[in-house]
Amino acid sequence: MSLQEPVLCQRIPTWPWGDPADRHLIGLDEYLSTGGYAALDKALAMQPTEVIAAVKESELRGRGGAGFPAGMKWGFLPPEDGKQRFLTVNADESEPGTFKDRLLLDFDPHLLLEGIAICMHACRLDTAYIYIRGEYHAQAKTLQKAVDESYKHNVFGENSKLGRINDRAPQCYVHRGAGAYICGEETALLESLEGKRGWPRNKPPFPAIAGAFARPTIINNVETLAIVPAIIDRGPAWFKSMGKDRPEGAPPAVPASFGPKLYGISGHVNRPGVYEDDLGIKVSTLIETHGQGMRGGKKFKGAIPGGISMGILGPDQYDAELDFDIGKKYGCLGLGTAGVIVMDEDTDMVAVARNICRFFSHESCGQCTPCREGTGWMYKLLTRIEAGGGTSKDIDLLLELSGSMGSMPGTTICGLADGANWAVRTIVNKFRADFEAKVRKKPHSRLRVLPVGVG
Repeated sequence: MSLQEPVLCQRIPTWPWGDPADRHLIGLDEYLSTGGYAALDKALAMQPTEVIAAVKESELRGRGGAGFPAGMKWGFLPPEDGKQRFLTVNADESEPGTFKDRLLLDFDPHLLLEGIAICMHACRLDTAYIYIRGEYHAQAKTLQKAVDESYKHNVFGENSKLGRINDRAPQCYVHRGAGAYICGEETALLESLEGKRGWPRNKPPFPAIAGAFARPTIINNVETLAIVPAIIDRGPAWFKSMGKDRPEGAPPAVPASFGPKLYGISGHVNRPGVYEDDLGIKVSTLIETHGQGMRGGKKFKGAIPGGISMGILGPDQYDAELDFDIGKKYGCLGLGTAGVIVMDEDTDMVAVARNICRFFSHESCGQCTPCREGTGWMYKLLTRIEAGGGTSKDIDLLLELSGSMGSMPGTTICGLADGANWAVRTIVNKFRADFEAKVRKKPHSRLRVLPVGVG
């Protein structure tokens, strides 16, 4: 444990600072009595450009998955033209193994609303939409109640303390999704917000130029905006005193992994849940300190570091550091949402890969052929291997398929296919023995070689 005091969880009792049994919804009065909205008042005393500069200086990176610097994203907006500009908050949280944003929505929604208001002031955005996951029924009601309270406190509305932005009264709306995984991708989210099918868009143009309703739009994750009030209140230097600096020898243009982070831990641990700690803590620390060790005293076999699309850590990567450089150091796609799924020695990795592929095949929007067909074929291959009907050639075919689909090889619009192929590739490469044990070594009897020109 390296974090000295909770930041995002300052009002939410969380081990080791408080007992989760004492958690309750923080209403407006309690939020104000514990310093809430003081950071907004401080931000309003600053010029919008000064607020953006503070966020840039903090090197805050997005907590939704990609880890893109938030201040840099805010700086991409074009100059004001007097027309409507949007903030879209990604509260979809549909990545399997991820439930960190839910903690904030359940118990401290005003922290998010304060971050939203600061962002609207800094970026001169007059309308905010909180796009919340369709399955978050209770959370949507809790959030709407907090939004209603914020209007009464003049955070938003005709009498907003933000003043008029683009000659409009600042507004904030809760928009409920329909439960599609792909709507966690920012442009698919925008399509859904506009009432259309949740299909990712080709880029450019990027949302900062033409986002919601073809107007300049900033898209940020719940946790990203929730940490902004603390940065404004305590300063960028305070924020950078936590977390992990950029890799040694890396140029200043390479963003660091500063600040606190919410980690969700699930799977084969004694105490699953959401915990707050510095960026860069080790997987072993998360399991042994926060998770109270492996369930049943079993041995660690592997862990998915940030939602299933990030790939997997092997048994020799128990001490992997959970920061934004985890992908380069440990052969994963990245940190993602820091939703860590822990697996013990009895876990069948073939079944894990098959289940992941089943999910991605089902959730593919179908717009790109390599993803629509590739995820389905990988699922069929893994189902055959798991059932004992595969051959060693099927494993090679699986790796070949996974290496030829996704936005990284340039065959799809969004990264859903990358999430599927990274999961499969890392599981097969790091646990190949599990796959070899399930296949027959001779060629598959149903396969035959056709003469040239036949078929």
